[in-house]
Amino acid sequence: MKFTLPIRFGIVATGGLIAYFLLLSLIDLHTNVFYSLFNGVITGFAIFEVIRFTRLQEGDGFTYSKGFTNGLITGFLATILFTIFFAAYSTELNPDFLKQLSEQWASDYTNFKAIVFFTVAIMGFATTIVMTLTFMQLFKSSNNSRK
Repeated sequence: MKFTLPIRFGIVATGGLIAYFLLLSLIDLHTNVFYSLFNGVITGFAIFEVIRFTRLQEGDGFTYSKGFTNGLITGFLATILFTIFFAAYSTELNPDFLKQLSEQWASDYTNFKAIVFFTVAIMGFATTIVMTLTFMQLFKSSNNSRK
């Protein structure tokens, strides 16, 4: 199985997630976790498109497992790459970011860093699974035949 398509879409989704985060940081809204809900839209769009493109490429050879696999690879890759960016941003580029975030959301900064990185990754993985399952319902072929 070729993974070129989901890798391309995963990288594009990562670029969208990073651009959105940096845009929020420019207007000083990146510490408000409410805005991270839009990450699901960005990731969901990439998953939808990779499944759609897979279906177009495969034609009659399109299977549920091919679409599902490509959706998962796209979302997981985007999540992993964005989590790496987020870790680099919050530790190297803007070391005060996590402290600002913890002032709003937590009282114990000691374990906060690990919890935030874990949460970013888990949110991305959960979004990926839910969106992939949802979009595959649109693209799967029906077993119901009309007579």
